[in-house]
Amino acid sequence: MTFVGLVVHNVGVKRLRLALTSLAIAIGVVTVVALGVVTASLESSALAIMQTGRADFTVAQKGVSDILNSNINEATVPRVSAVPGVAQTVGVLVSTTHLNAGNPLFVEIGIAPDKLAAFGVNVVRGRAFGAAATNEVMVGWRTAENLGLRVGSPLRIEGSTYRVVGIYSTGQALGDAGAMFPIRHMQDLERQPGEYTLLFVQVGAGVDVAHVRAKIEGDNPQLVTIRTTSDFGRADRSLSLISAANRGSRTLAIVIGAIVVMSAMTMTFVERLREFGVLAAIGWSRRRVMSMILGEALVIGLLGAAIGSLLSLVAVRIVQHLPGLEGVLHPVFTADIFARALVTAAAMSLLGGLYPALRAAFTAPVVALRHE
Repeated sequence: MTFVGLVVHNVGVKRLRLALTSLAIAIGVVTVVALGVVTASLESSALAIMQTGRADFTVAQKGVSDILNSNINEATVPRVSAVPGVAQTVGVLVSTTHLNAGNPLFVEIGIAPDKLAAFGVNVVRGRAFGAAATNEVMVGWRTAENLGLRVGSPLRIEGSTYRVVGIYSTGQALGDAGAMFPIRHMQDLERQPGEYTLLFVQVGAGVDVAHVRAKIEGDNPQLVTIRTTSDFGRADRSLSLISAANRGSRTLAIVIGAIVVMSAMTMTFVERLREFGVLAAIGWSRRRVMSMILGEALVIGLLGAAIGSLLSLVAVRIVQHLPGLEGVLHPVFTADIFARALVTAAAMSLLGGLYPALRAAFTAPVVALRHE
């Protein structure tokens, strides 16, 4: 029998213990994967909102509980536009509404019609709404397809009926699945006169974006600039807290999993003490004994990781279809999330198996052989 074969054989001897230990590791993996998927999904949705406009970066209010709660007074726009290197600044008001069961978080964007081109909006059918219109709306092409709308169709939103005057494309899925309104009308509806949610900033050719961002934040300490997913934590506290919870749960899962593995492997050490004495007597080195124990622990961890990954897929799908989250949570399963789960399971196993492995390797053969 090969060394690897011996390791696998030893793991399968106590099947009930193997099953329970693997299940404990699997639960930790489910936690890591599920929270990782939720965090990645929220980051993806937030990034999608930021990428709706054609801009080099986005400006939001610093430290809000949710990025959509950002409030920027329109008087800020000229100050941002005056920063050297800024080519154009577009202010938008972003909100969400429950349109129907299939669109529980329907995105509404308020924008001035003369800023549509700068925002990256291409009117593919019909026309843009009027600046002072109160009953006109433009819908993204995805919205038009999903709801069966065309130019001239009525669209009822929050008790008001609007006429679709145009269908647009932004090249961004979230924006194309929403609707756009004249900024003044939407500010009145949201009771936020003269307020924007976000500013989309374009810089000139060859301009150092980092320098412009630093200048805007230096001149406006209440604002934060966002360009990548890693920037969101400075603007959105809820996303930052979820990311912290994700990291904390991973650490906790490793600790608990390591304790479970250590308990199981310590029981194995006691039961197989004579075996380790025989192996040492016939010439096995301490390193080889340790490798065998750690290998057994690693096999248990990999089995737990496989089970946990499968269970996490089921768990996320169940959570996705809960009444309060259906249509809101869009799971993003990435290789990085499963790689973290694999590393977590391996860490549980190796840390948990280290103590029993050291005891097995350093127990004197005479003592081990006398054990009954």
